[in-house]
Amino acid sequence: MSKYSRRVGRMLAMVTVGAVALTGCASADGDSKDNSSGATTTLGVLGDQGDGGTPVSGGTLSYAVYAPVASLDPTVTQPAGATGGSEMAAVYDVLMRYDTGTQTFEPQLAKSMEESPDFLTWTMSLRDNVTFSDGTPLNADAVVASIDRYNQRRGANSQLFQQMVKSTEATDASTVVFTLNQPWRTFPAMLAYGHGMIVAPSSQQGDKFTPIGAGPFTVTSLRPQQELQLAARPDYWGGAPNLAGLKFVAITGEQPKVDALKTEGVDMIFLRNAETVNAAKDQFPGYTETISMMMVGQLNNAEGRPGADPRVRQAIAYAVDPEVLDQRARGGQGMPGTDMFQPWSQWHGDTSGLSPDPSKAAALLEQAKADGFDGRITYIGINDPDAQQLALAVQAQMNAVGFDVSIETVGSATDMVERLYVDRNFDMTVSGSGATDSTPEIRLFSSLHSTSTNNVLGYKNPEMDALLSEVLSAPDETVKRAAVDDIQKLVNTDQPFLSWGAATNYVAWSPNVYRANPTVDGIILFDKAFRKN
Repeated sequence: MSKYSRRVGRMLAMVTVGAVALTGCASADGDSKDNSSGATTTLGVLGDQGDGGTPVSGGTLSYAVYAPVASLDPTVTQPAGATGGSEMAAVYDVLMRYDTGTQTFEPQLAKSMEESPDFLTWTMSLRDNVTFSDGTPLNADAVVASIDRYNQRRGANSQLFQQMVKSTEATDASTVVFTLNQPWRTFPAMLAYGHGMIVAPSSQQGDKFTPIGAGPFTVTSLRPQQELQLAARPDYWGGAPNLAGLKFVAITGEQPKVDALKTEGVDMIFLRNAETVNAAKDQFPGYTETISMMMVGQLNNAEGRPGADPRVRQAIAYAVDPEVLDQRARGGQGMPGTDMFQPWSQWHGDTSGLSPDPSKAAALLEQAKADGFDGRITYIGINDPDAQQLALAVQAQMNAVGFDVSIETVGSATDMVERLYVDRNFDMTVSGSGATDSTPEIRLFSSLHSTSTNNVLGYKNPEMDALLSEVLSAPDETVKRAAVDDIQKLVNTDQPFLSWGAATNYVAWSPNVYRANPTVDGIILFDKAFRKN
C-alpha cells in the first residue's frame, strides 16, 4: 500500500467521525447538564441489567458499527470506537485500557505499568506466555517493533508520541521502558489507542499486511466497509472468550440500526444522532460518552485563503450562533456552545468562547473588505441531508452580516479527505476534533500543534505549541485546567477554528448482552462478553 493510500485511509476515518458525524446529546442519570431535565451521564454504562450471572458460552454477537472498516491495519484505520477501534482491539487487544468506573488507565495486555516520580520514565512489564495467533511470542521486542512500525507509518497520534518519547527500549524479554522528553502523567493513554494495538512481526510481509494479533479473536473474513467476521481464540491469554464469534456489520442510517436492535437483527449498535441516542437510551442498556468539540467549524488559515485574515475568522465566529445551528440542523437536541470544553467537562475553565454578535461580525467584515477582501467564502459539505441542513444554516447567518457564502458539495467522505487533508483545497467546512475528557491533550495536539499533519487548519503559532506542552506536562488537574483555559483564551484571540458544540455517543446493546467492557473513546472490549438467548 502506498504512503498516499495509507494517509487517505487514515484521514477518511477521521473525516467520517467528524465531517459526517451527527452530533447530539441525550438525557440520562448523572452529574452534569443536558437540554431538558438537568442531568446527563457524561461517561458510563447505563441500565440496571447486572452482570448476567454465570456466563453462557457460544453464539455470535452482531454489532452494527458507525463506520465499517476497510482495513485492520492500525496505521491505516483510525483507532477510535466509531471507526474500527473495537474491531482492532478484538484482534490485537490493547496494552492499556481505560477503566470508566475508576477513570484511570489500567493494564490489559500489559501486566503492569510503573512510572518514575518525575513521570519521565515508564516501565511496562508484559504477561508471561502470551502468544500471537500465529503462535509466536508477544515479547518486549515484538512490542517495540510494533510501536516503531506504527510511528514510521504515521499512525494516529504518532507525531505526539515521537515528540514526547525519547526512546522505547526492550530491556529484557518481558520489559519495555519508555523514556520521555518531558513529564507526562497520562502517557499510558497512548497505549490504549493505536500504539497499544500490537501487531505480530509476521503481519507485514513486503507491501502485504495480514491482521495477526494477541487479542481474543482472529479474522475469519473481511468484506471492506460491509462486514467483518471474527472467531474466538481458545488460547487467548485471558482464557477462551465466552462468545464463539463477533460479526461487525454495516447498516445505513441510525433509525434502521435502532429498528434492527429492536427486532433482534443485531445485538449492539453505535449511535451519534441526538434523536436516536435519546430514543435508544430510553429503550436499551449501553455505554454513553460525551465528547467535547464534536462540531467544529474548520477554517483554512493558509496564505491566500479568506481565513488567513484574523479579522475574517473573528467575523465568522461572531456571525455564527451554535444555538441556531442546533435548532435548524439538529432539532434542538444537540449540545451547542462556543466553549471548547462546556460546563459538564472537568476541563471547563473561567474563560468562555466568543458570544455571537452580528454587529461585531459586520464591523470586522467591513474592515477586511476595506483592505480588499471581497467577502466571498466557499463552504465545503458532504452530500448528506444532515450535513446539507447544517451548511444552509451556516450560510444564512454569515450572509446576514455581509459575507457571500457559496456551498460546494462533494460526493463522499473520500472526496472530502482529498480536499481537506491531501489538497488542502477548502475555505471552510465542519468536522469534529473529538476531545475526550480522559485525555483532551491528545486531540488538542493533533488539531492545533504546528507539526501535526492532522492540523488541517494550517495554523502555526509557537504560543499555542507552548501551551499544548504545558497541558501535556501539567503536574495535576488544577494546573492542566489552567493551561486548557489559556488555550481557550488564545483561541478566542486567533480564532483558528470555530467551536460549535459537543456530542454524545451511545453504544446500545440488547438486554441479553452482558460484560461488554468499554474503554477509551468508545472502544468496546469483548473478551469477557456473552449473550443469553
